[in-house]
Amino acid sequence: MQPDRPMIIGNIPKLPAKWATVVMPFMLSCLMSGIISFINMLRNLGWIDGFISLWLHNWMISWAFAFPIVLAILPLVRKVTGKLVDMPAQNAPK
Repeated sequence: MQPDRPMIIGNIPKLPAKWATVVMPFMLSCLMSGIISFINMLRNLGWIDGFISLWLHNWMISWAFAFPIVLAILPLVRKVTGKLVDMPAQNAPK
Protein backbone atom coordinates (compact mmCIF):
# COMPACT_ATOMS: atom_id res chain seq x y z
CA MET A 1 0.00 0.00 0.00
CA GLN A 2 1.35 3.42 -1.00
CA PRO A 3 1.68 6.14 1.62
CA ASP A 4 -0.88 8.92 1.34
CA ARG A 5 0.45 11.82 -0.75
CA PRO A 6 -0.77 15.35 -0.12
CA MET A 7 -3.29 16.43 -2.73
CA ILE A 8 -3.84 19.79 -4.41
CA ILE A 9 -7.49 19.27 -5.31
CA GLY A 10 -9.38 16.00 -5.48
CA ASN A 11 -7.06 13.25 -6.73
CA ILE A 12 -4.36 15.56 -8.09
CA PRO A 13 -1.18 14.99 -6.05
CA LYS A 14 1.18 17.80 -5.12
CA LEU A 15 4.42 17.98 -7.06
CA PRO A 16 7.61 16.79 -5.35
CA ALA A 17 9.71 19.49 -3.61
CA LYS A 18 12.33 19.50 -6.39
CA TRP A 19 9.74 21.16 -8.68
CA ALA A 20 9.73 24.32 -6.52
CA THR A 21 12.71 25.61 -8.55
CA VAL A 22 10.46 25.70 -11.64
CA VAL A 23 7.02 26.37 -10.14
CA MET A 24 8.03 29.53 -8.24
CA PRO A 25 9.60 31.29 -11.27
CA PHE A 26 6.65 30.11 -13.38
CA MET A 27 4.14 31.74 -11.04
CA LEU A 28 6.27 34.83 -10.41
CA SER A 29 6.77 35.47 -14.13
CA CYS A 30 3.04 34.97 -14.69
CA LEU A 31 2.03 37.52 -12.07
CA MET A 32 4.70 40.09 -12.89
CA SER A 33 4.23 40.01 -16.66
CA GLY A 34 0.45 40.11 -16.25
CA ILE A 35 0.39 43.04 -13.84
CA ILE A 36 2.99 45.08 -15.71
CA SER A 37 1.44 44.49 -19.14
CA PHE A 38 -1.99 45.42 -17.74
CA ILE A 39 -0.71 48.68 -16.23
CA ASN A 40 1.28 49.62 -19.36
CA MET A 41 -1.64 48.96 -21.70
CA LEU A 42 -4.07 50.83 -19.47
CA ARG A 43 -1.73 53.84 -19.31
CA ASN A 44 -1.07 53.85 -23.06
CA LEU A 45 -4.52 52.96 -24.45
CA GLY A 46 -6.96 53.69 -21.64
CA TRP A 47 -9.97 51.44 -21.13
CA ILE A 48 -11.01 50.70 -24.73
CA ASP A 49 -13.43 48.21 -26.24
CA GLY A 50 -11.77 44.80 -26.36
CA PHE A 51 -9.16 45.80 -23.77
CA ILE A 52 -9.25 42.49 -21.88
CA SER A 53 -8.89 40.42 -25.04
CA LEU A 54 -6.01 42.57 -26.29
CA TRP A 55 -4.34 42.52 -22.87
CA LEU A 56 -4.61 38.71 -22.57
CA HIS A 57 -3.06 38.30 -26.01
CA ASN A 58 -0.16 40.63 -25.16
CA TRP A 59 0.24 39.10 -21.71
CA MET A 60 0.71 35.61 -23.15
CA ILE A 61 3.43 36.94 -25.48
CA SER A 62 5.11 38.72 -22.54
CA TRP A 63 4.90 35.62 -20.38
CA ALA A 64 6.43 33.47 -23.13
CA PHE A 65 9.53 35.68 -22.84
CA ALA A 66 9.39 36.35 -19.08
CA PHE A 67 9.43 32.74 -17.87
CA PRO A 68 12.59 31.58 -19.67
CA ILE A 69 14.32 34.87 -18.82
CA VAL A 70 13.51 34.41 -15.12
CA LEU A 71 14.80 30.83 -15.23
CA ALA A 72 18.01 31.95 -16.94
CA ILE A 73 18.86 34.85 -14.62
CA LEU A 74 17.69 33.32 -11.34
CA PRO A 75 21.11 31.82 -10.47
CA LEU A 76 22.77 35.22 -10.99
CA VAL A 77 20.12 36.95 -8.87
CA ARG A 78 20.66 34.39 -6.09
CA LYS A 79 24.42 35.05 -6.13
CA VAL A 80 23.99 38.82 -6.04
CA THR A 81 21.43 38.46 -3.24
CA GLY A 82 23.91 36.33 -1.29
CA LYS A 83 26.49 39.13 -1.65
CA LEU A 84 24.06 41.78 -0.40
CA VAL A 85 22.19 39.89 2.33
CA ASP A 86 23.67 38.16 5.38
CA MET A 87 21.89 34.84 5.07
CA PRO A 88 22.28 31.75 7.28
CA ALA A 89 24.46 29.08 5.66
CA GLN A 90 21.61 26.57 5.24
CA ASN A 91 19.47 29.07 3.32
CA ALA A 92 22.26 30.77 1.38
CA PRO A 93 21.85 30.78 -2.41
CA LYS A 94 24.12 28.42 -4.31
